Amino acid sequence: MTRHTPEFMRARTSNLSLRSLAMEQSMAATRSEVVDNKVDAKNMNPEAFIKPYLDFMTENPTVFHAVGYFKEKLAKAGYTELSSRDNWAGKLEPGGKYYTTRNGSSIIAFAVGEAYKPGNGFAMIAGHIDALTARLKPTSTKPNTHGYVQLGVAPYAGALGETWWDRDLSIGGRVIVRDPKTGKTSVRLVKLDWPIARIPTLAPHFGLGMTGRNNRETEMVPIIGLDNSDLSSASTSPEQVLGGQGSFTSTQPPKLVKLISKELDITDHSTILNWELELFDCQPATVGGMDKEFIFAGRIDDKLCSWAAFMALLHAKADPSEAGIKLVALFDDEEIGSLLRQGAKGNFLPITIERAVESLASSSKTTTTAAAIGPGLMGQTYASSFLVSSDVTHAAHPNFPQTNLAGHSPRLNVGVALCVDASAHMTTDSVSMAILDRVAELAGCVNQRHMIRNDSRSGGTVGPMLSAAMGVKAADVGIPQLSMHSIRATTGSLDPGLGVKFYKGFLDHWAAVDREWRA
Repeated sequence: MTRHTPEFMRARTSNLSLRSLAMEQSMAATRSEVVDNKVDAKNMNPEAFIKPYLDFMTENPTVFHAVGYFKEKLAKAGYTELSSRDNWAGKLEPGGKYYTTRNGSSIIAFAVGEAYKPGNGFAMIAGHIDALTARLKPTSTKPNTHGYVQLGVAPYAGALGETWWDRDLSIGGRVIVRDPKTGKTSVRLVKLDWPIARIPTLAPHFGLGMTGRNNRETEMVPIIGLDNSDLSSASTSPEQVLGGQGSFTSTQPPKLVKLISKELDITDHSTILNWELELFDCQPATVGGMDKEFIFAGRIDDKLCSWAAFMALLHAKADPSEAGIKLVALFDDEEIGSLLRQGAKGNFLPITIERAVESLASSSKTTTTAAAIGPGLMGQTYASSFLVSSDVTHAAHPNFPQTNLAGHSPRLNVGVALCVDASAHMTTDSVSMAILDRVAELAGCVNQRHMIRNDSRSGGTVGPMLSAAMGVKAADVGIPQLSMHSIRATTGSLDPGLGVKFYKGFLDHWAAVDREWRA
């Protein structure tokens, strides 16, 4: 670990005072991108990743949009999509690059070294891309109240709290559509690019107050429009049921159905079979602070570590001598316990690794019989692998110093933090910490430490469940942020790039570090 001496921190502060120049460099680096959001290898400075990260955060508000973004970038980088329904035998080979998805909300991508041999290990980074949100209920239409059109939503992972009140909210997600000509169904992504919803608060002088303990069913209902037709003395016929009686769209606010249909160029509302839409803060991600040293954005937890990990994979070196596999896995549902099939407690990562190894082994010149492919080979593979569980962590807080633990509260714009928990909510131990400190040394990074106070409660990550399922060595790594679980949070403007630098260092140097331990 590099000690944060006064001299070190003074140098860091001096660097931060040049933020305006850094932003100019960032813009120049962005203009020199070779493939969308892939920075020239000569421009791996953290400033080069500021604008690409801001664009990603603004343009991909839901988990489905994030997966779509990653798929697009992987395809442009030469990765081949693997369908879980297909037989992978004969499709994978050393030097190949592949990705697969589950539920449209989780994704795994991996690059096979040209010198790969069955039994060699994986350098893995795993995280999550879901975030706190509020999802539309299956029947989201609500009776008008005093002229307001309201929307029925349900909180996901604690959303609708105080930070959601009086915010500009929009709607996005996925829509299930049937083609009227072929009868086939497809999934379409949609997002409205202006705020259409708001959760209004009550003025404090009413004496009731907004205390954070308000009823989420009755006192936190978004408004999405006005309808004062009940004030008209003229008789009005009820609005036509869109899609027909008994259709899915008949259970949704008619104007919202029309808006979504217009966005997707749908003329027959009955072809919308269902949707999975959610509210999101539509204020763009932006830099802030006197020297633009902060990033303010929604959904930083955890579209920060996940984006940095994927950028690291895209920028990882491809050397003919590499004999391992580099992999990044991003999951849905971490914020609610990871129990669904697209969550980390499902079999998505282990089965993907096993199928990949099986395919590679079946075509390997060193493996001649199917009998060699089984628990023994997978045990050897997992024993030779390492998992970096990556999730945002708490930065030292200036207004609540009582929550900070001396020597264990990371700062912004310094580097990733190795996260430790004595009760095993994190996977980091002395061995894995030493390994990642060596990675940081080789990559030119600074590793910080994070640990909660004994009188605090720890959160959790995907690390323990994945390392236990596969039996791989692991450590928890986080990029620091302020205001975790708020609708809008803060990180350092250098932190996305510092994350890319560390994760790339891990993917590029893991094999060499592993050889040092096995020597």
